Amino acid sequence: MVLNRLGKYTFWVLSRAGLAIYSRFPVFGTLRVALGVVRNHNRFLAIERSDGRGVSFPGGLAMPWEDIEKAAEREILEETGLRVTKSVLKLHYFDSREIPVDLSVFEVEAEGELRASWEGTPRWLEVAELRQRVLPSQRRIVETLCQP
Repeated sequence: MVLNRLGKYTFWVLSRAGLAIYSRFPVFGTLRVALGVVRNHNRFLAIERSDGRGVSFPGGLAMPWEDIEKAAEREILEETGLRVTKSVLKLHYFDSREIPVDLSVFEVEAEGELRASWEGTPRWLEVAELRQRVLPSQRRIVETLCQP
């Protein structure tokens, strides 16, 4: 339990500091981000972020050498415990409201048992709650891909 709290606190510190610094000094330029939209009837899988910034779709930064689809698979597994069984690129766009990101969004089918990570806790949310709480850079995903 203590290690779990320590990990979440560490993520909070790193995330908040990274956002504050990178929003002012984007030394690596635009970051490549791979996200997955996992649907279960009228609900969508989101991560209740440990940094307190709201919710986000599972996914994250792609390494410079990494294929973007493989990055999505890796990040989804790390954040949720689910293994991607199928993914289709559905949306690709740039956003710079917080930091410059080039987002690739996959519609994903996955299997396994949900589990939390230091980055947050996976939760099934309906569109109305996603609209209110999703990160600014991911709002376009909700409006484009998360329609009933």
